Amino acid sequence: MLAAVNKEKGLFLFFAALFLLTLAAAAGSEDYWIMGIPFTGLLLYAGWMNKSLVFYGLLFSLPLSVEYNFSSTLGTDFPDELLMLLTSGLFLLYSLYNRSVLPKEIKQHPLLFFLFILLGWMIVTVLFSTNPLVSVKYGLAKSWYLGAFVLAPLIVFTNRKAIQTGGKVLGYTMLLVTLIALIRHSSTGYRFAGINEAVSPFFRNHVNYSAMLVCVIPVWIAFYKLERRPGRKKWILLILLISAAALFFSYARGAWLALLTGLLAYGLIYKKWLVPAFLVFLFTALAAVSWLKNNDRYLRFAHQYQTTVFHKDFGEHLVATYKLKDVSTAERFYRWIAGIRMTGDKPLTGFGPNTFYENYKPYGIPAFKTWVSDNKEHSTVHNYFLLTLIEQGYPGLFFFLLLLGAMLYYAQFLYHRIRDPFYRMLALTTGVILVMIITVNCLSDLVETDKVGSLFFLCLALLIRTDYNTRQEKIIA
Repeated sequence: MLAAVNKEKGLFLFFAALFLLTLAAAAGSEDYWIMGIPFTGLLLYAGWMNKSLVFYGLLFSLPLSVEYNFSSTLGTDFPDELLMLLTSGLFLLYSLYNRSVLPKEIKQHPLLFFLFILLGWMIVTVLFSTNPLVSVKYGLAKSWYLGAFVLAPLIVFTNRKAIQTGGKVLGYTMLLVTLIALIRHSSTGYRFAGINEAVSPFFRNHVNYSAMLVCVIPVWIAFYKLERRPGRKKWILLILLISAAALFFSYARGAWLALLTGLLAYGLIYKKWLVPAFLVFLFTALAAVSWLKNNDRYLRFAHQYQTTVFHKDFGEHLVATYKLKDVSTAERFYRWIAGIRMTGDKPLTGFGPNTFYENYKPYGIPAFKTWVSDNKEHSTVHNYFLLTLIEQGYPGLFFFLLLLGAMLYYAQFLYHRIRDPFYRMLALTTGVILVMIITVNCLSDLVETDKVGSLFFLCLALLIRTDYNTRQEKIIA
């Protein structure tokens, strides 16, 4: 007791002395930012003493964060990117301070092994990048993503209560943003033209919003299936109905498709067909690309520049998509073709992480150009698999697909191995979310974003923790 009191006194005197010193330094130099040092130190200490709370705070911030640009070339997602740095730093220091916090079985887990191979190759591609500075920045950003969404949950999710808390924090925060978006969207009569404004500033556009929304729906389904109290089941059902309505009014074709593939994934996991289906998907995609490239068949599908337009009416938007006259679809074709042509020049190491924008335009084919091909937003190729191939070469794509296939295998394997209802549902839900993430990333490149990329890496950590926790608790078949 006396030792605890002395420790508290010592900490109080330390921070008080630090504050007085920085106050004097700020007054003498007129650099008043110095006064923030003791408060920063106090925040770090509070985080050190409440690491789980910091991690849950990060999860809470994900749907609520907004993009903030300091300049035309420097921007961040606030506050979640700052919290990622804090979380990553705290948990890295804690794992070094307490080496036993992560058991040997977790450190040597095959999924972590595949992740480290992917990261190792990414470092190699940075060395051969066409713009090393940009690629190094990408590598640094990737490091705190992994610290925040792989290392931290591996340490925090030691039991089912911690996992449930994480799911509820993320789910309820996304519900809050969804309700705000629905209320704001109602002022336009839920028209297609008003959806992007309704989801701002929390999401850049309806694509990012719908991608995160559709991935949270399986979480609520899992809570519904596990809940035994009728009153709470009705409340969760209401949340699911609200989320489904919001997804419909998001007018995002990719998210709608992801919902369908997610439902399909339930059956595939149950039948043990998930991994074979993934392999069929890969071979089908490869065959389609080869067929289109052979004798330049893709040129037959070139659109007319004058007929590609953006539609404010969603019905016209769908018809234009079917006729290949929707500008967003046409622009995807333009960038996909440019991207595939790029891979011929740098097949091994690629152009370097985060360098697509500055390299792709000379590879574009004028026949597929649209009136938005100037790409003022500096967006990328709109297909994460192709983006990985372009920027990290064939080995980079292979290692990413290897990791993805291993994650799908573990989701299916754990579902059939475990008999505990909670962890069995967790494995199933994780597999479904992964399939949804694969789907939306066929039409976008969201693994690097704070909204969807965080969920991808959380799925990785959850699969590892599910495997380890169930072995420890001996709740297997």
